[in-house]
Parts: sequence; C-alpha cells; structure tokens
Amino acid sequence: MHADNEDLKKAKKKVCGYPLSIFFIIVNEFCERFSYYGMRAVLVLYFKYFLRWDDDLATSIYHTFVALCYLTPILGAIVADSWLGKFKTIIYLSIVYAVGQVAMAVSAIHDITDADRDGTPDNMTFHVAMSMTGLFLIALGTGGIKPCVSAFGGDQFSDHQERQRSTFFSVFYLCINGGSLLSTIITPLLRAQDCGIYTQQKCYALAFGVPAALMVVSLVVFIVGSGMYYKAKPQGNIMLDVCKCIGFSIKNRYRHRGKQFPKRAHWLDWAEEKYDKLLIAQIKMVLKVLFLYIPLPMFWTLFDQKGSRWTLQATNMDGNFGLLIIQPDQMQTVNPILILTLVPIMDSVIYPLIRKCGLNFTPLKRMTVGMLLAASAFVSAALVQVEIDKTLPVFPSSSQSQLKLLNMGNNPVTLSLPNNDLLNLAFCTIYITRLTVMFFYIICNYFRFINGLSTEVRVSSSLVDFGIIKPSGYSNYSLVENGKITFNLSSGGRSCDYSREFGYGSSFTFFIPNNLVIGPTTCQESITVIEDIKPNSVHMALQIPQYFLITAGEVMFSVTGLEFSYSQAPSNMKAVLQAGWLLTVAVGNFIVLIVAELAKLPMQWAEYVLFASLLVAVCIIFSIMAYFYTYIDPREIEAQFKKSTDDDSDDESRQYKKGLEMASKNYKSDYGDHKDGRETKM
Repeated sequence: MHADNEDLKKAKKKVCGYPLSIFFIIVNEFCERFSYYGMRAVLVLYFKYFLRWDDDLATSIYHTFVALCYLTPILGAIVADSWLGKFKTIIYLSIVYAVGQVAMAVSAIHDITDADRDGTPDNMTFHVAMSMTGLFLIALGTGGIKPCVSAFGGDQFSDHQERQRSTFFSVFYLCINGGSLLSTIITPLLRAQDCGIYTQQKCYALAFGVPAALMVVSLVVFIVGSGMYYKAKPQGNIMLDVCKCIGFSIKNRYRHRGKQFPKRAHWLDWAEEKYDKLLIAQIKMVLKVLFLYIPLPMFWTLFDQKGSRWTLQATNMDGNFGLLIIQPDQMQTVNPILILTLVPIMDSVIYPLIRKCGLNFTPLKRMTVGMLLAASAFVSAALVQVEIDKTLPVFPSSSQSQLKLLNMGNNPVTLSLPNNDLLNLAFCTIYITRLTVMFFYIICNYFRFINGLSTEVRVSSSLVDFGIIKPSGYSNYSLVENGKITFNLSSGGRSCDYSREFGYGSSFTFFIPNNLVIGPTTCQESITVIEDIKPNSVHMALQIPQYFLITAGEVMFSVTGLEFSYSQAPSNMKAVLQAGWLLTVAVGNFIVLIVAELAKLPMQWAEYVLFASLLVAVCIIFSIMAYFYTYIDPREIEAQFKKSTDDDSDDESRQYKKGLEMASKNYKSDYGDHKDGRETKM
C-alpha cells in the first residue's frame, strides 16, 4: 500500500481505468527492447565482417557482452532500492545506455579512419575501442534498468487495481516480444544496405544508428511522462539483507567452531543472535530453490548461441525463400514468432491434455523436458552443419599458400612444378592449387574480370563500375548481391553485353580471352567463367527444426522456471530469486566463451554435439536434484512463524520443520495434488 495518498495524485489521470503514466512506460519499454535486440541481432556479424575477427573470438565477445547484460541487473536493483529510487535509476542509466548505442553506431562508420578510401578502415584500434566502450555502456544501461522498469510500472497502480495491474504486465511483456520481433526483422535489412561517404560498404552504422535513435526516443518518452508518475522512495534492498544475514551466519559459525558449542539444526541458525527467525526461515526457502539453480546455466549456454553460432552457421546457407530473401541474422526472428505461438498452445492445449492423461507434469519435470529439447536442437544443428560442410571449399592451412596459373595464350601450355606432375593448361584455363580464404555475406558474391585482350576494356554495370582494365590486367574483387546482373564491355568505340545469374556466397573470375571480338550484340558465349568458390546450396529453411526445438525448450524451461521460482519464493524475496535466475543466464554465457576458447574442436558439428552432450549430462543431475525437492507453500510456513515469534532456537527449528511438513502436505498447484511431497518428485 502506498504510504502517502498525496503521492498518488500524480498518477490520478486515467484512460479507460488505467493510469495515464503507464502508457509512457509501455512505449519506453518497446523502444528500449527494439534498441537492444536490434543491436544484438547484427552484433556477431559486425565482429566477423567489420572488425574481421574469427568465429571463436566473435562468439566469445558476443557472449561476454550478453553475460554482462544479465549481471548488471543486480547492481541496478541495489542502486534503485537502496539509493536513487527506480525513477532516477532508469533516467541515469538510460542516458548511459543511449551513449553506448551512439558509440556503437560511430564505431561502425568505416570512413572515419579510411584515409586511402579503399573501403577498409586503416585504424582498426579506434573501431574496436569505440565498440567495446559502447558495449560496456549498453550492458550497464540495459541490465541496470531491467529490474526497475516493470516494477516502476507496477507502482503506478493503487491496491484496488489488481486486474489493471495484471493486464499491464501482460501488455508489458507483449511489448518486449514485439520490440524483439520487429528489430530482428528490420536491423538486418538496414545492415544489408550499402552506405558510406567515400566508398560503399555494408551499413552497420545504420543498423546500430536506428537502435540508438530508438533508445533516445525511449528516454525522451519516459522523461515526458515524469510529472504523472508515482515515485516510491527507496525502501532498502532485501538482497543486501539476505547477503548480510548469510555472511553473519558463516562468520558466527566460524567463531563458535569448537566442540564446546552445541550444534544447531541448520547452519543459518547461527544468525539468530542478530536476525529475525522469520527472515532466517525465508532465506532457507530461497536457498533450497537456488540450489536447484546450480545446473541451469547449461541451458542458457545452448540457448543464447542463437545469436552467435547459429547466425554464423546461416551465413553459409541459401536464404532465398522465393519472394523473400532472408538475411542470416534475420533467422533469429523465428524464435519470438514461435514464442508467441507456442505459449498459448502449451497453456491451452498441451498441458491440459497431459493432465487429462493422468500425468502429473510438475514444473521441475517441464524444465527437465525443456533441457532435453534444447539438447535435441543442437543435435539438429550438428546435422545441418554436416550438410553445410559437404559444400564448403577446402581452405589452405596457415602453412599453405595459393597458386593460380592462368593461360592467356592461344595454345596449350605444359608446366612443371616442384614435387608435382606435369600440368597441361589448355587455352583460357586456370589451375588452382588452393582456394583463397575470403569473407562472404550470405546474399553477396565476389567476382573480378581479367583482360586477355591487347587493348584496354571498360567493364561496368548498373551496380558496379570496374573502370578501365589494362591489357593482361585484372580488376579488384567486387561484391554484388544475388540475382541476374548484366555487364557492359566496351573498347575502341564498340561494346557488348554479358549477363550472369548469381547465387549466394560465391566467388567468380571472368576471363576476357584474347580472341574476343567486341561487337554490337552480345559476348555471352565468349567469356570464360572460373568458379573460385561455389554458391551456398544448403537452404536456410533447414534451421527451422532447431529453432522450433530450442523455442519449445524455452517455453517449458524458462516460462515454467520463472513461474516455479515465484511460487516457491517467500513474499519479500521474489526479487532475490529473480536475481538468481538472471545470474544463471550470465553464467551460461560465460560457459560458451570458455568452451569456444578451450575446446578448439576442428569441426563445428562436433562442438554442437559437445554442447548437447553436456546439457544431457547436466539434465540428468538436475532430475536427481529435483527428485529430492519437496514443493511448499511459503505463505503457510511464514504464517507458522508469525504465530511463534518468541520461540527459542530448538522450538524454532521444530516449528520450521512442522511448517514445512504442513506446507508440503497441503500445497496444491495447477500441476496436481502433491500429497506428502511424493507425487511431485521426478
């Protein structure tokens, strides 16, 4: 209940029975989530294609960033509850957030350090420093405001508006998914555009700039509603009280470690000299749930690779869906689409059907199945990777180099190379000992022209102009998107056209032979085509099964896990378990970068199988832990303690056990009647 009714006057303006202030909060959340997920959708490709990092480093930095985003909520909650309050915390950290997004956009402008105007930054240190600074500020901002915004929205309702508050939270989380879905569709399209002051390159600056603009809009909208908000004063942070109580208990137990001191029923009972017995009992309940959290990070280790390994996997696949050309980073949109579809199906169809079959599908059982589904998703990803590997060129190792031999004469040529058989090069052929390592976008192709004529030739198209190619000269590789492109070759006042249909991720060399006669019609049959790297042939649709499995796993694991945590947490410590839940996400992302750096498996499919195996092993451990967990109703245990606040230590211990037995015996949930605690076990 709000302490001062005067403070609620600011929130008195209502629209359809809802405080007007919450509409500013909802718009703020939508813009902020668009900003975060939009930037994150293209992040791993920015690392690989702009900063030129390898897959392992790009994956490691990506998951370090995500981990920080889930560590900083603890800091934000402490600052808001103990010092600044939710409103000021949101304002200050949103400013930090916006500055970080702007820094990311600036870091992606290649022209800033491209002094020689060749399309490649000359001072990569500047871009790396700017991007790392930006990511740190974003992690601090988005994580810091995460626990504050939803709670601040809930504060705007008075005690008699429970129904409106419930509706607000439903709309609030719909905005989260809506912002995520739209941003992961739009920002990859922005990234795929060409932009630049001097040279045209893929527009990461625009892909980061739009989310930065949305974050500024989010901040402005939130500030505009300032006069309408109810702003609760800081009340102190329960997480600090929990930590202090645990710390005092450990310290006190260490002081009384001699045999002359009588043992106590639980190690937390050593905090009784300073802390209330009810608080100690509540911490015991929390620790039981936190103990179950220990295996959970492994699920997030697999889940968050949608934005790293799976996106990199999609860069080697064909994204042509007929009328739609899907970018590799756009495949992430499958997850929020399936979330919006599967959640109502699970709640209204699957779970009721399971109950009708007489099965007691408890929350911990759901979470176990969710982990197995996530492991299955990585098995599916491994099978897709095997198919991709069959189509990839064999790149030279660090101890090898490439040799290309081009016969530009009219007659065959015989060559002798050390440790090789005699080579016969026919007219207009290329012999390649190793393929060049090149970076490719899924919708792009690299190609060049070689002029075998004795005169200069100008080659151009509507998309790219190679300029004049000198006799026996060659152009630089140029990048074009898929589709049919017509080139015009002109020399000595005459010209002809040459057309080519491009696939995805290929590399070609077009050789203009010395006997080509440029005429008024076409030179289609005269150009010799050398396919350096074949186009991607494995279709991106093959990723849909793994996305379906990981999303189904998310619904059973994440949604159920939050519900389970809420039901098993004491009334004043739900935020503590929320912080613990977010911590499992952070730890899971740290595991990814550890495995990526230490495993160093030569084949990507083997890494997918490794992650799947690790999750299955952890799932078995979790199921054993869940078997020995007894579901309780924290309200009943708290009620027992409130009746006996003056009991001594032994009586308190017996009271806790009695309350626990009664709660576990009487506790009923949507998942069945948990008689004597046995029907709930795995």
